[in-house]
Amino acid sequence: MPRTQAEAEAAVRVLIEWAGDDPDREGLLETPKRVAKAYKELFGGYIEEPRNYLEKTFEEVGGYDELVVLRDIRVVSFCEHHMLPFIGRAHVGYLPKNRVVGISKLSRVVNGFARRLQIQEKLTAEIAQAIHEVLEPHGVGVMIESEHSCMTMRGVNTPGSNLVTSRLMGVIRDDPRTREEFLKLARQGHG
Repeated sequence: MPRTQAEAEAAVRVLIEWAGDDPDREGLLETPKRVAKAYKELFGGYIEEPRNYLEKTFEEVGGYDELVVLRDIRVVSFCEHHMLPFIGRAHVGYLPKNRVVGISKLSRVVNGFARRLQIQEKLTAEIAQAIHEVLEPHGVGVMIESEHSCMTMRGVNTPGSNLVTSRLMGVIRDDPRTREEFLKLARQGHG
């Protein structure tokens, strides 16, 4: 059941007190309102259906039958275990059958699923599944590389470590040449 802005702000006040500070201190007076507003934006993926971005397609592709890959889509999501951010890049590709989607829509799909409490593995799978189900391409590939602040700021304190996840479907998984082409294009520029 959705909560109110006032309830969210009250919860932030409790966290400030729990951390050992005074929420009535001048520098913190507006913090509960700011945090609630920021969370509303950061978790905006709950109020949208990312699959809907894929509904408008183009069938006039001039016979194009090669991979479509959009690299380096910024990913900002929050670990569902610690509510700390993980930030990185997604590389999304598909081999169209008869239609393509505007490239900004791929970015919007990534953003829509990322703006929820997530684990990276699930995020990777959700993006790939949505593209597979809505566009019905010959194949889909999604790779995400990100740094998880739950590991870099606390716990094992390992800054610079990145988690890489991938989901390959259809010919991008089953055809070794297509799989290698997607992985090469996704890694381009990363050494």
